Amino acid sequence: MIKHFFAAITGNVVSLVGTLLIALSLLFIGALLIMQAMGFEGGAYLGIITFVVLPMGFLLGVFIVPLGIWLQKRRDAKAAAEGREVGHLPIVDLNRESTRGVLLGFVALSVPIIALAAGLTFKAVHYMDSTEFCGTACHQVMQPEYTAFQRSPHVRVGCAGCHIGPGAEWFVKAKISGSWQLIAVALDLYPRPIPTPVHSLRPANGTCEQCHWPTKFVGERLKVRTHYLDDEQNTEVKTALMVKVGGSAGGESHGIHWHVDPKHSIRYLSDPSREKIYDIELTDANAGTKVLYKTEEPAPAGTEWRTMDCVDCHNRPAHNYRSPEYEVDFALSEGRIDKTLPFIRREGVRILTEKEYTSHDEARAGIAAAVKDFYAKNYPDLAGSEAVVQAGKALGDAYTWNNFPHMKVTWNLYPNHIGHQDSPGCFRCHDNKHKTETGEKIGKKCSTCHAIVAEEESNSALLQELGVQEPPPEPPAAEAAAEPAATGT
Repeated sequence: MIKHFFAAITGNVVSLVGTLLIALSLLFIGALLIMQAMGFEGGAYLGIITFVVLPMGFLLGVFIVPLGIWLQKRRDAKAAAEGREVGHLPIVDLNRESTRGVLLGFVALSVPIIALAAGLTFKAVHYMDSTEFCGTACHQVMQPEYTAFQRSPHVRVGCAGCHIGPGAEWFVKAKISGSWQLIAVALDLYPRPIPTPVHSLRPANGTCEQCHWPTKFVGERLKVRTHYLDDEQNTEVKTALMVKVGGSAGGESHGIHWHVDPKHSIRYLSDPSREKIYDIELTDANAGTKVLYKTEEPAPAGTEWRTMDCVDCHNRPAHNYRSPEYEVDFALSEGRIDKTLPFIRREGVRILTEKEYTSHDEARAGIAAAVKDFYAKNYPDLAGSEAVVQAGKALGDAYTWNNFPHMKVTWNLYPNHIGHQDSPGCFRCHDNKHKTETGEKIGKKCSTCHAIVAEEESNSALLQELGVQEPPPEPPAAEAAAEPAATGT
């Protein structure tokens, strides 16, 4: 039986080629899997060979082996009917000069063709991993994310670095997922807006932690944010926080990065958006204990458990959309909007939020007209000034960087979980509502994460000492000399 089966799958050219494809594919897949299990990464292109090319070769072999057997049986039956000799395989006589010439010609042509195909495949895959391809090939779909990415701290990190990471397994998963995305774009089946979070995203230990060291002790960091008031002078104020980033030090961890200490494992039960968290399970690896914190509200259907990692707090590391208030403050601090324009901070936020537009061109024109109209009615001498024109342009930029009508992306659609101003953020867990059976709570103290150094101060001696705020200008000498008499002192 075995001898007859072997003869059948190798007794003609087609089946022999298929058998060789099956055998070599299985041999190489097994060898490469063993190498990867031993720690050999090999990069994404090795993954193409292991999980795409070789399996395709295997399946092709499985298809053509029975095809060859069927074709050979037809040839044998026809030859027997005609009284001809039945021969399965051609005789290759290398003593014949013509046979050697055909063989050498076949090899000579095969080598450059294989080399060209390999080079084109490499270039194609390399281009598909590029930021240009990810951000612009599906322009209408990815325009919001690509625009936000270009303003992020990770703009020099390629898309594949965070969305795929090293190794073959996740590369293949991403390409398989990308195949459906390509179909969705071609057939206009993609949702608007694109939902978040990405539930198929690779865990942070395979992406973020390739650069960021989770056990690194960071300590405290001073964070200063510049705001402007809604008064006529657009008064500049600063808020300063001493953020307790913390980390692991001396065998113990504290601060915000206590959550990423490898000795702690945190799982939580949440709705698909991860905005509402119901149950939290904390496992202490050293003590070998588990603690469960629950809310009084029962978890509805559709909730799912997730192991906490970096992106549960840093959920917008490269695609952060800003609020209108932030954008106006940022434009004022960068000088793209003139701070001396009366009420520009108040009016800028109002103009950005009072109306929705159907296109970016309409938004730029409408915003510029609204800015000019305000100053024409209230400060006619400024209406035609360059400062008003530039303010209209800067506000138009702010709108088009965060709003994309064709994708139904509007202000504050995608919340940032860092902090607790634009979304519940930290308070999804730290809300005094998650309790153990014994009544122990996950606290809500502000001092857990930061200490307030200054809060919207325009003349802070401490911030001036730290060099992050300029002291107020000294009054002119004549006014200073007259001041005591005027006050009667």
